This record gives sequence, C-alpha cells and structure tokens, in this order.
Amino acid sequence: MAEARRSAVVTNAAKKEKSRLRQNIESLLIALLVALAIRATVVEAFWVPSGSMLPTIQIGDHLFVNKLAYGFHIDIPFTGIVIPVAQWAHPQRGDIVVFVSPNDGKTDLIKRVVAVAGDTVEIRQKKLYINGQPAPDPYAHFKYPQDTNGIPRDNFGPVVVPPGKFFVMGDNRDESLDSRYWGFADEKAIKGKATFIYWSGWKFDRLGKFLH
Repeated sequence: MAEARRSAVVTNAAKKEKSRLRQNIESLLIALLVALAIRATVVEAFWVPSGSMLPTIQIGDHLFVNKLAYGFHIDIPFTGIVIPVAQWAHPQRGDIVVFVSPNDGKTDLIKRVVAVAGDTVEIRQKKLYINGQPAPDPYAHFKYPQDTNGIPRDNFGPVVVPPGKFFVMGDNRDESLDSRYWGFADEKAIKGKATFIYWSGWKFDRLGKFLH
C-alpha cells in the first residue's frame, strides 16, 4: 500500500512537471508570436551596414522604424513581402524611409525621399532641382568634386515621378546607389519611416537621436 502511494505521488509530480513545462513552452510561443506581430505591423529595429546615408546615419547605427507612420501593413518577416491594408498618409519630401529594394525584392534599403509623385526631378552638376527650381537640400553630403562625365551621379534627368512612386537618394550623394541608378521606389514596398537611433556602439552622443 505504501509503495502504491509513493508511486502515485511520483506520477502526480511528473504530471505537474510536464504541465509546468508545457505552460512555459506555450508562454514562449505566445511571446514569440506577439513579438513577430509587433515587428510585422508596428515597429522594427534595423542595423545599418553601409555609409550611403552619411553623415545623418552612420555605419553601425541601430535604429527604429515606425511602421504605422503612413498606414497599416503586414510585413511578412524574412520574405521581403509587404501587404498594404490601410493608408492614412504618404511619405513627404525629406522623410527617411526603409523599403524593399526594387532590384531583388528582398533587401531592405534606407534612403531619403527627395521627390514625390508628379514632381519633375533633375540633377545639374550635383545640384538637386524639383519642378525646375533649386530644391532645399540641407542633408546632402558630397565627397568628390563635380564630374561633368559623372552621369547619373552628378547630372541626371529630368524625369517625372509616376503615381505611387518616389525618387529617393542617399545623403552621401557620391557614394549611394539610389533612384539615379535603379529607378523609382514603390510606395507599396515602403516598410516605414526611420525615427531614431537607439544604439550606435559607444557613440553615446548618438543614442536616442531623432532622425530628420
């Protein structure tokens, strides 16, 4: 009888342990699903590996992207697929956006919007013109002198931005592959607006810096 009771106690303890393990696994799965849902629809962290947006965004910066800045969409993780659901705003000139590359349909790129649908874009000797007028361009950075043969880097257009498209450029104009080389960015491919830097190695002066 005593042996039977001990066996029952061991069995019940094992069942409780399995139940506790199951609850822990379920909690982890739920937390993972919630994290993926937030990443797909609300906010996502990005690491910047290149210098195309220097000096505004430096190599190695970690930043948050607001995915609700322009609307609600579902970004299926690790696929490059962005499914638009609702839209309440459009990117404006000067916005820094993250979008899926039109080249391979999966790589995330970060650039600044310099022209929107209906705008006529032209670059003359490095100077940006929008609709025939010199455009305010305070964030542009130039590394090399003007090259009259540097088409399309230093001389481009004019071209008209089609509906649903944007003309984007890196702030580091001389070392950025952007709309001058591969064409317009599609609004449907935009994941969100870059908002602020949350980590930049040991460059503490950059922590929490809002992007403009």
